[in-house]
Amino acid sequence: MELAAAVDGYLHALQHLRRASPHSVAAARRDLDAFRRFAADHGATATEAVDVHLLRRYVATGTRDGYKASSMARFLSSIRGFYAWLMDEGVADANPAQGLRAPRGEKRLPRTLTREQAGTLAEVAPEDDGPLACRDRALVELFYSSGLRLSELAALDLDDLRARDELRVLGKGAKTRVVPVGREAQRALAAWVRLRGRLARTDCPALFVSSRGTRLSRRAIQQRMALRARQAGLGVPVHPHRLRHAFATHMLEGSGDLRAVQELLGHASLSSTQIYTQLDFDHLARVYRGAHPRARRRPGGPEDGA
Repeated sequence: MELAAAVDGYLHALQHLRRASPHSVAAARRDLDAFRRFAADHGATATEAVDVHLLRRYVATGTRDGYKASSMARFLSSIRGFYAWLMDEGVADANPAQGLRAPRGEKRLPRTLTREQAGTLAEVAPEDDGPLACRDRALVELFYSSGLRLSELAALDLDDLRARDELRVLGKGAKTRVVPVGREAQRALAAWVRLRGRLARTDCPALFVSSRGTRLSRRAIQQRMALRARQAGLGVPVHPHRLRHAFATHMLEGSGDLRAVQELLGHASLSSTQIYTQLDFDHLARVYRGAHPRARRRPGGPEDGA
């Protein structure tokens, strides 16, 4: 079957039979039209002429031309979906993109907060010093103290406070872990729990509730963090994941124990935690350059590399 006609048929099925969103259809059209042109340039104008070798060449060409790994992964996903449809239609016997993966891109270092910024965010005193301000301080302290994900914190119930210094958390994959709660977070939580009854409905089990007495939503938590950052005058955007990064970074700087940080973060794989080793090295490098007598630049001395 001609590749161009097959692409048109697939896009029609996406739009009218599968009811895909206009954005999804437009993205698939861009990806498949680009691949179709590439395939035609290499003499493959029919669906059966496309094989894994052509797709590998396509990935290599895109990588050489500067496409990010995430873009190449999306291209392959579109081709994979296209050939899965062709197999369902009885047009193709195999999916040449099945099992083919784009090259891994470099992991970007997460943006974090300094210790001073995290402290300022927690200790800022808004004009409103009622239950909501008390709740928001407890949110910040708990994010920074225990490195929770936004979804984990939003799902916390009052019963999850197992002890003054322990918290039960339901993480990804419905896996439960127990995390420690630092001294400042303990104080903030205790203050909030004393006031929580003023807002919470009697049938609401949530640890953090809104002004309406119901569980505080993820979106509301994000908004409150952003507001608190503005009140603190930090000058940088603050969201829950940034506090999680700050927790991980400062823990690794202080302990050097990657395995412990992995457990505290609830990462299933150590590779997810290893991104913080680069941040830790950057910190160590700054300390080294500032402290080692043979690393400091001498006044009037030659520039590095001179």
